[in-house]
Amino acid sequence: MVLDNSALGAGVAARPDARPDPDGGLNAALDPAGDAAIMLRVAAGDESSFNYLVAKYHRAIIHFLFRMVRNQAVAEELAQEVFLRVYRSRESYRAEAKFTTWLYRIATNLAVNHARDTKHERSAQTIYLDAPDEESGTTPDLADDEPSVEQTLVRNERMAAIRKHVMALPERQKMAVLMHKYQGMDYRQIGDVLKLSESATKSLLFRAYQTLRDKLKEFV
Repeated sequence: MVLDNSALGAGVAARPDARPDPDGGLNAALDPAGDAAIMLRVAAGDESSFNYLVAKYHRAIIHFLFRMVRNQAVAEELAQEVFLRVYRSRESYRAEAKFTTWLYRIATNLAVNHARDTKHERSAQTIYLDAPDEESGTTPDLADDEPSVEQTLVRNERMAAIRKHVMALPERQKMAVLMHKYQGMDYRQIGDVLKLSESATKSLLFRAYQTLRDKLKEFV
């Protein structure tokens, strides 16, 4: 297995030859260039296919984990563990769902476990729904004009309130909000990760956002 700095670089490695191997048992219905087919090639022992998947998704997984743990070093460490688990589970992988669903489920479980294991170490978990994006530096819902002192104070107060109330959400609601708001995942994808039906996922997000709206009425 290759899982070093070169494999975890920002650039995406060249796509491996993902054509079905007649002796590999690759499901003929799969897109031979798709992630699921490539993961099946990893299961068959193709190291370059694993490196391709790591390079393709490593950055996105770090960003996803950072939104939950709010610590860059921890996010990178957990991302490393995500891909180690992907590799260790390669032989048991079944292309029954999208590869990204399986990948984000692993990341979500690791983040939840980390939050529980370190809960006593933190007085509050800081999840910034309004935090500037690490890449662009832009802040959601923030006007382009320079804010006044009063606007800045109100915004800071609003951010503190959001952090408090997101922290108070039930675990699944919190994860669903993060996946929906920052990863751009739809109801079906979130449901697959959390093992919920699409309708149950919609209900989960509705309750989460309704709770946040109720708690943040003074800032709306």
